[in-house]
Amino acid sequence: MILETADQLEARLMEIGAERYHNNHPFHHLMRDGALDKGQIQAWALNRYYYQSRIPIKDAALMSRMVDPELRRAWSQRVVDHDGTREGPGEGRGGIEKWLHLCERLGLERTYVVSEEGVLPATKFAVDAYVHFVRERPLIEAIASSLTELFAPKIIGERASAMLARYDFVDEDTLSYFSARLTQAPRDADFALDYVKAHAETPTARDAVCRALIFKTDLLWAQLDALHFAYVEPRLAPPGAFVPVDQ
Repeated sequence: MILETADQLEARLMEIGAERYHNNHPFHHLMRDGALDKGQIQAWALNRYYYQSRIPIKDAALMSRMVDPELRRAWSQRVVDHDGTREGPGEGRGGIEKWLHLCERLGLERTYVVSEEGVLPATKFAVDAYVHFVRERPLIEAIASSLTELFAPKIIGERASAMLARYDFVDEDTLSYFSARLTQAPRDADFALDYVKAHAETPTARDAVCRALIFKTDLLWAQLDALHFAYVEPRLAPPGAFVPVDQ
């Protein structure tokens, strides 16, 4: 399909999200339906920490390639959102600190989570591939890879409401990370979408934008594939990976 206009590009991006975003993954469906046990939720949170911890690294790498200071200033808010403006709890804590709080509330030791020792190798490969993509691919493709945030509010809403309703070891404080993301993700997605629509001026460039989004959806899907294989079916976690107490 040849994309002749910016509006056609946007429509195609939305189609990709509807088809390939990881809210369609069986692991997410199990989580949403209350079918996971606490150990499986812990494994998800632990592995997702690795992804969260690399987001500001990815964004800093992207900013280092931006010649336009206005663009850097706009993008820098993403780093602040994840790193925060101070260490520890309280005012100024960022998304990474909030995710660590989530892990602790689920019963994981903070030092163990931060050590990354129990993270699945497939998670590390997938997330590191994202950082490499942003460092190496053309700038517009690197920016386009963030467009999964267009679809984030849907999965956040499904995940948070389902976890509160179906898991007695989860409460609103546990899920405080997601409250800020409901406003941050749409803000960031709108900015990135406006950028790619304005700067992808040829069918070839628009196709590259779409391929970048597909890469990112594949990366997110692969992380849930790894979790499903290791902790749901057939439950074959590799050596050194986190082992829930009930396993």
